[in-house]
Amino acid sequence: MLEGQSCLISRALPSSCEQETKWVYMTYLIEVTNGKRRLEDEEEEVGRRKLSKQLVMKLGEETTQTLNDFHLSATDHQGHKKHGNDGDQSDSNSLIQHLGRDISINCLLRCSRSDYNSLASLNRGFRNLIRGGELYKLRQKMGVIEHWVYFSCHLLEWEAFDPNRRRWMHLPRMPSNECFMCSDKESLAVGTELLVFGKEITSHVIWSYSILTNSWSSGMTMNSPRCLFGSASLGEIAILAGGCDSQGRVLSSAELYNSETGTWVTLPSMNKPRKMCSGVFMDGKFYVIGGINSELLSCGEEYNLQTRTWREIPNMFPGRNGPTEAPPLVAVVNNELYAADYAEKELRKYDKERNLWHTIGRLPERAVSMNGWGLAFRACGERLIVIGGPRALGGGIIELNSWVPREGPPEWNLLASKHSGSFVYNCAVMGC
Repeated sequence: MLEGQSCLISRALPSSCEQETKWVYMTYLIEVTNGKRRLEDEEEEVGRRKLSKQLVMKLGEETTQTLNDFHLSATDHQGHKKHGNDGDQSDSNSLIQHLGRDISINCLLRCSRSDYNSLASLNRGFRNLIRGGELYKLRQKMGVIEHWVYFSCHLLEWEAFDPNRRRWMHLPRMPSNECFMCSDKESLAVGTELLVFGKEITSHVIWSYSILTNSWSSGMTMNSPRCLFGSASLGEIAILAGGCDSQGRVLSSAELYNSETGTWVTLPSMNKPRKMCSGVFMDGKFYVIGGINSELLSCGEEYNLQTRTWREIPNMFPGRNGPTEAPPLVAVVNNELYAADYAEKELRKYDKERNLWHTIGRLPERAVSMNGWGLAFRACGERLIVIGGPRALGGGIIELNSWVPREGPPEWNLLASKHSGSFVYNCAVMGC
């Protein structure tokens, strides 16, 4: 997924996902040649020893205590063997020499995950730590989270965009057939997985992309397979509600997926069946908004994970959601709900107390769509992201615009643009 055979550890420490902690920069370069490291000279070796001492003093007791709370035994079990001499260069499972395993891991937690593929090529210890998933669990505990945008502008082809480093990455092509390629698809990012839902000849199918292995796999099944549902994720869990079954029946059922255990749990059914709806998490609760069954639905429904109950909210989304129109374009940032009105090119904000929508400004001018289709509107950490662009013969331009909500009308910032298909088929944001 990522390219490059060398990485500068010094630059990676205060990265895009950095905390306010002050870190000593590590000033040596680890050269990667056939997966092995090469030390430049004896002076660099002495410099590293001095750096190790400085770094330990800088981190202090607070960092050591934090690491002790993480219980790293699971990671150690994957490939770390204790040796009497911690500086043994022949130990392929060791991490950063002379810093110790715990401090090495603490450094990696603050590296951008766009560097992880290169770091995994250093030795078996780095590879096991990164591809085993333990590092992402530790990042979550420390609150070190990077949000990447995954989207598809060409059938079966996906790209990832790191908005902090403004870096594009290509995912491996999905190994699927023409039936799946031409079917309606939904996408969802949860934990370290990107899930793409579609349909083959007689059944629904789910393809899963793992950032740990940089590969696609299939075989996962829901309790009640469906398409055209509303969904959202929160950490390692996701909820899918409504949609259609393989016979075209509109569903009121819902399911919860846990990415850590790989299990699906059937939830209580909604008050009304619906398809072509949208889902969000807000204030720790799951919301289904809009959709249609035998009629257009302006109501929403709130699911309380603690009481396992649904509550209907009348007129929660009185906007457009006709039979030929896309599901509501909604996103939540800092527990505030926003909607993109593609027809009027307006951005709206939801007043939870009064159950009303207020227009707060305009969408990016070049964000075009076909009745809402082909335009992505997502929350990306503390940003709102709009992905789309003008279409032209022979191709188009895809633009990523962002805005961090604050007082006053939105001021969109163009993060990136490139020549590509300007129609966004699917989009998901992964935070890990």
